Amino acid sequence: MSSPFGSWPSPFTAASVAASAPRIDGARFAGEEIWWGESVPSEGGRVTVRSSTGREVLPAPWSARSRVHEYGGGAWTADADGTLFFVDAADQRIHRLDPGSAPVPLTPAGPAHGGLRLQQGRLLAVREDLTSEPHLRAIVEVPTDGSAAEDAGAVIVIAEDGGFHAHPALSPDGSRVAWVRWGADRMPWDAARLAIRDADGTVSELPARAALQPEWTGDDELLYADDPSGRWALHRIRPGSGADAEPVAPADADTGYGLWVLGNRWYQPLADGRIVAVRTNGRDEVVVIAPDGAVSPLAVPCDGHVSVDDVSGSRVLLSGNGSESTPGVWCADLDTATITTITGGDRVDAAWMPPARQLVVNGPHGPVHAFAYAPANPEVSPPAGELPPYVVFVHGGPTAHVTGAVSAAVAFYTSRGIGVLDVNYGGSTGYGRAYRERLLGQWGVVDVDDVIAAARGLADAGLADPARLAIRGSSAGGWTVLSALVRGGAFSAGVDRYGVTDLRALAEHSHDFEASYIEGLVGPLPASEALYLERSPLTRVDRIDVPVLILQGADDRVVPPSQSEAIRDALAAHGIDHEYVLYAGEGHGFRRAETIVDALDREIAFLGRVFGFTPTPAP
Repeated sequence: MSSPFGSWPSPFTAASVAASAPRIDGARFAGEEIWWGESVPSEGGRVTVRSSTGREVLPAPWSARSRVHEYGGGAWTADADGTLFFVDAADQRIHRLDPGSAPVPLTPAGPAHGGLRLQQGRLLAVREDLTSEPHLRAIVEVPTDGSAAEDAGAVIVIAEDGGFHAHPALSPDGSRVAWVRWGADRMPWDAARLAIRDADGTVSELPARAALQPEWTGDDELLYADDPSGRWALHRIRPGSGADAEPVAPADADTGYGLWVLGNRWYQPLADGRIVAVRTNGRDEVVVIAPDGAVSPLAVPCDGHVSVDDVSGSRVLLSGNGSESTPGVWCADLDTATITTITGGDRVDAAWMPPARQLVVNGPHGPVHAFAYAPANPEVSPPAGELPPYVVFVHGGPTAHVTGAVSAAVAFYTSRGIGVLDVNYGGSTGYGRAYRERLLGQWGVVDVDDVIAAARGLADAGLADPARLAIRGSSAGGWTVLSALVRGGAFSAGVDRYGVTDLRALAEHSHDFEASYIEGLVGPLPASEALYLERSPLTRVDRIDVPVLILQGADDRVVPPSQSEAIRDALAAHGIDHEYVLYAGEGHGFRRAETIVDALDREIAFLGRVFGFTPTPAP
């Protein structure tokens, strides 16, 4: 059957996309079982914990979700006896759930908690108190017996200040705690230090550039990731010895990326001296590092945003995405060389979802990396000579990255005859510090130049219709969408999901974690106020001459509705074609099934109206 691009009938409905790929939120060995966190879009995005035996460990209405640093992470952990420790989304207190019992609180009301770490029966966490002035964050040890639920003094404070903390790790003898800390004036991928508290309460720091995830391999030996060479690599050090840190099997790849959330783990040491680690250079590779430094790849289906969640003997739990399989959890036994799928990880039909092609184009600031998903539908062919429309995806952050993973949301477009180009513009992680720092002081310039260069490179290669290029992004990606539309000349439509529109308003109302972020990306205020005005899409909205679809969560505390409503009003005042939708109950990122469905259906209808095709109704 022949049909114009965009009008192909597809089995990928918006409802199937919403239900197809729940977010995986870590995995743990829990006695004889394996547990993992999983979002439930049909229940408002609640995060539950499930077991490899098929049961739900954390029942409704409980939801394991942290809001520490606003983005949370590390909201649950478990012990070998099947006891679950979790941060409930509703009150941000840590709770204990014993088998056959109801959850009981372990921390008093008030502060938020995240980054839970259970070692040797001791529960460590990151605590954030936004009710105090100034706001305080701490590494704490929480009694597991519930004695601190009504007595805040029972919580042991390991370190507390106005800066930020992550990744607590307890030494084998229980006498020392190591963690990562950074000041409020920097982002963790720019500068983060290693801190250690000794048994006598003395806190010291080790020199580091942008430290991540300390792990003790002995009472006096510490592993961690850092990027003094420009690539995050593992390092080994003996604190207090006076000796410098030694790199462990460095490579032209990153073991680590932006510390947005507290639960990510990029490596795990085994008791026998082996290390399982993730290396990222666009896509991820999982490797085993032997005690002598020899490196061998571990053949696992996941190669995108892989987290090495837990280890038990020779077994390692991995979660992540795949370029040929759906998101999932896998158990790798290094001794038997067996890989067992615990949940998800379904192989996709390449006829409907071929692997993304890595693309590198030359931009004005250097090479630009992207992943291209061509239209694919085995039941339809396009008319002879017609080039497909493409949507350029722009990730948020902006210090983040995409990996060309299988995505039902991408297949929603490609199966209808609309290609997707997912761009890792300058500023993205996964390609080293120099690529990441390309965006410093240049937000709204480099990112825009790079997405335009990637889109034009695709069109110049004869792979896309240059007259039917759209751009779509969320949060910081929404900023780039609007900034690219202001620039003009490349895109015929834009989809802005809760995007930044006014830099001055964002700087004024930014939450603590990102208080200095914009200063690094644009410049300090008030000295750089002219730049803030010049680059904000809101002040240049009159230059937009193509239709815009704006989607916004009503409860978004990172980019509040006022940002989207300001650009909506400005578009209306200038007579520019636009649509605006506000979703009740949604925050920064859409989690509810009904929201995901409505947003996708609106996007495809919007593109059909702009590009002149009629989407085939869903079956």
